[in-house]
Amino acid sequence: LGAQEGMITALLQIIANDNVELATRQAGAVYLKNRVYSSYFVDPASPRPDQVPIAPSDRAALKVSILPLLAATSNRGITVQLANTLKNIVARDFPDQWPTLLEEVKRMLASSNIRQVVAGCVASLEMVRAFRFRQTTDILPQLIVQLFPTLVNIASQLLNSPPANANQEIPLMLHLILKTYKTSIVMHLSAHQQSAESLVPWGRLLFQVVNLQIPKEAVPEDEEDRERSEWWKAKKWAYGILGRLFNRFGNPSQLPSSMQQEYATFSQHFVATFAPEIFSIYLQQVELFVSGQAWLSRKCQYQIFNFFTECVKPKSTWSMVKPQFENLVSSYVFPQLCFSPAKQEQWQADPIEFVRGSVDEYESYDTPVASATTFLLSLASNRTKVAFMPILTFINRVLQTKPAAPQRFGALNMTAALGQFLMRHPEVKNNMEQFLVQHVLPEFGSTEPYMRYIACEVLGTIEKSGLQWANEENLRSHFTAVAACLDDPELPVRVQAALALTEMVTLHESVKDAVAPQVGKVIQSLLKLAEETDLDMLNSCMETMVDRYQTELMPVAAELTARLCETYTRLARESIAADEDGGAVDMDRIMEGDDSDKVFAAMGVAKTITTVVASVDAAPEILAQVQEIIIPIISLTLENKLLDLFDNMYELVDSLTFKTRAISPNMWPIFELTYKLFKSDAIDFLDEMLPSLDNFVSFGGDVFKARPDYRQMALDIYTTAISSDHLGENDAVNGCKLAESLLLNLRGHMDDGLQTIITTALGVIDKANTVSLRLANLEVLINCVLYNPAATLHIMEAIQPGTSRVFFDKWFEAINADNRLPRVHDKKLSIMALCALMEMDPAAVPEAIKEGWPQIVSGALKIFKDLPAAIAARKALETSFQTDSDYEDIDDGLLNFGDEEEDVWDADSAYIEMLANEGARLREKHDRPLEGDEESISTEESEVDEELGYISPLDIVDPYVSFKQALTAFQMKDGNNYQRGTTSLGPEQQALLMEVMRVAEEHTQLSA
Repeated sequence: LGAQEGMITALLQIIANDNVELATRQAGAVYLKNRVYSSYFVDPASPRPDQVPIAPSDRAALKVSILPLLAATSNRGITVQLANTLKNIVARDFPDQWPTLLEEVKRMLASSNIRQVVAGCVASLEMVRAFRFRQTTDILPQLIVQLFPTLVNIASQLLNSPPANANQEIPLMLHLILKTYKTSIVMHLSAHQQSAESLVPWGRLLFQVVNLQIPKEAVPEDEEDRERSEWWKAKKWAYGILGRLFNRFGNPSQLPSSMQQEYATFSQHFVATFAPEIFSIYLQQVELFVSGQAWLSRKCQYQIFNFFTECVKPKSTWSMVKPQFENLVSSYVFPQLCFSPAKQEQWQADPIEFVRGSVDEYESYDTPVASATTFLLSLASNRTKVAFMPILTFINRVLQTKPAAPQRFGALNMTAALGQFLMRHPEVKNNMEQFLVQHVLPEFGSTEPYMRYIACEVLGTIEKSGLQWANEENLRSHFTAVAACLDDPELPVRVQAALALTEMVTLHESVKDAVAPQVGKVIQSLLKLAEETDLDMLNSCMETMVDRYQTELMPVAAELTARLCETYTRLARESIAADEDGGAVDMDRIMEGDDSDKVFAAMGVAKTITTVVASVDAAPEILAQVQEIIIPIISLTLENKLLDLFDNMYELVDSLTFKTRAISPNMWPIFELTYKLFKSDAIDFLDEMLPSLDNFVSFGGDVFKARPDYRQMALDIYTTAISSDHLGENDAVNGCKLAESLLLNLRGHMDDGLQTIITTALGVIDKANTVSLRLANLEVLINCVLYNPAATLHIMEAIQPGTSRVFFDKWFEAINADNRLPRVHDKKLSIMALCALMEMDPAAVPEAIKEGWPQIVSGALKIFKDLPAAIAARKALETSFQTDSDYEDIDDGLLNFGDEEEDVWDADSAYIEMLANEGARLREKHDRPLEGDEESISTEESEVDEELGYISPLDIVDPYVSFKQALTAFQMKDGNNYQRGTTSLGPEQQALLMEVMRVAEEHTQLSA
């Protein structure tokens, strides 16, 4: 019914009819939005089954009706749906298919009917939203020129000469107009917006809205409702615009080089003219708020702190902040970090949410507490010489006066925030032990649970930042206090105690030894906490504990694994249930993130299970037990297609199959599931699957040899990886690795797949763009030669005469180049394949390559010449990896002791510069005509790195001994070509041949 012509026209009439029940009209508006979103544009090249094109007559009806409908409806829910519908039509049809739209909207904005003007504001916003991310269009700049002068005039008139009987519409229109401006500057600031003609009236309006004192009777009494009111939404957008103009376009010292040409003049003008005015007005707003004379919404406070933070690094704005920062820290930052009644209420009502919001890394960043902390950190790290010690002096002054607990919490909260900097400051770090003894240790005995909470947090943070205890007794006292907090009746305290104890166990052998007798109880406490809270950070604690106490936990590893798997199963099933409940895409549910919390927690549990597996790999019986406990959660995840957890599951499969060096009977269904998933929903996961697939082939070779269906599955994965349009070259490389594993591990049992492999690889030989795929694909063919040289060359020639010559030319081109076979494995593989060729019956050599056959000897010697250097480089890499794992990265650049009056350019600035330059490069690439675009072919010969974790059957083969044996066979089977191959060698190659033979003899004697 929904696809019938006239259906949308009838639906528009229902939505417009006030006599129809509101719920029906709202449902119709939702259906209309979804119908337009999914099917207004249907790509004829790749239509989806759920797409049914909208008839031209219904499209016309939509364009005629939607603006009048927006003006007529008074229901906010219907307006939102219609607005989204309008945006999707505009994105497809404006201006070419809807040339009258702009004039229609301008007429609405000029109307004397307030509803028409509101609808014009809604339409203006949706037109801008439709084009805000477009990089290569002049549509948005034209919309700005045509609409924005009218919009700023309307907003100014609303404030200066408000129309009668429009108390509801005025804040709504202000909100819409300011949101439209903010949306227009997401990516760019147009030339018109940079001009005085635009900047002056909009700047005047923005300052007026920020300074606006909203009468109490105009907004709700309840603070949450007030936060959501139209007046405060309007103020939020005004603050947001001023912040965006400065942060992205108006701050010359931080402006990325790729943006200099477009915005340098504007930024110089803005920082000199507007930034001081913004700072002054924001300071006034803070003073009114701090003194209790005015209220500020949380979003507005966030924007104020954000602006203050951005003012710290440029010298021109730092000169304004510098005289004010101590007052701002003491009167504005500090109260935000104190323990407030709102925090107390949340602690009591929902302690888990309190912990999540306070310490979880996924906490929302756009809160006053988070932004106040960011401002504090910016002062401490960017203006260290001037700001750092006064901030610490303030903290000490507060603590020494022994105020009430909420204020002590604030001072210690500031300390926790500054923890990483405190231990980097040469004048401060040696005093931190005494600070903990004097101000933190006593709080572990506080009657206020939140003081015990913050004491644990401060200790954990300072420990993590590198505290060295001078007095072992002090360390013992703090450890004892933290250990006691693990049994605290308050959940948030237990969480922070777990985090602090984990740091202490990691850093101090004496603490590790003290915990050892009780580690089982500690792990049980952590498990219980993790189950109660689903906090990922607690899984990290467990992971650390399991790693630190491998010996102690060995006897209970199976029990611990079972408990972890129970937790994982619960989280996975809750995620499955949530997916089933929310079959349709629900953006509100996605933004809430409840489901993602479950997924992140499940990921953390899976990582801990992986750590348990690593801890028992020296005990095969326990490892086998653990494996059987884990397999059901892998099956559960794969069967229910929990794609977000596939990475963790395949890491477990890889770890289990690699450490046991065998495939248990219960693991084979995982292989079958993997194949089915690759061929359906999880084709993109080949990178994650490959290590496990390689292990199945390597350690389950006997089963593969007995199961042609398994061999066919693996072969199908290879050919799909190479041929699928859905996959990229990295996936093709992974496919090549799987083919190599089949050929190396299943010698004599891949005859039925050899032709498929050769045909597939030859199809890519001239098409691969990247260095890694060119090498991987070539090595599939080299592996075929090693597997069965005569059959391989015969198949090549059967495909097309002369094909073997094409392959040999490619292969010897790589052999003779300087670094085309860079890894040890590459060199050994080619040597072994060349040895196989020397052992061939000369009658089986195709005519096309007979002439160059003697070059096999010199080719092998060329590889042998470079082999020792490759082996040395690999050993050096292994050593450096071990060294790196033991090396603690101490970042001395966290604090800036440089010139206090200059601009600061830090790691954040450099990161933004990099992002901007990369964005500019991608836009330039996008704008470039497709004809002659060389970018698609990789011209950068990036290195192919050694894969230290890769284990090959060739690792145990001695290439020197193999070469000597093959050369002897060559002499006996094909004396003529042997003679030609050895006598054509130059003096250097002759000497190299003698050296290879000497090493071979030496190795033979050593292994005898």
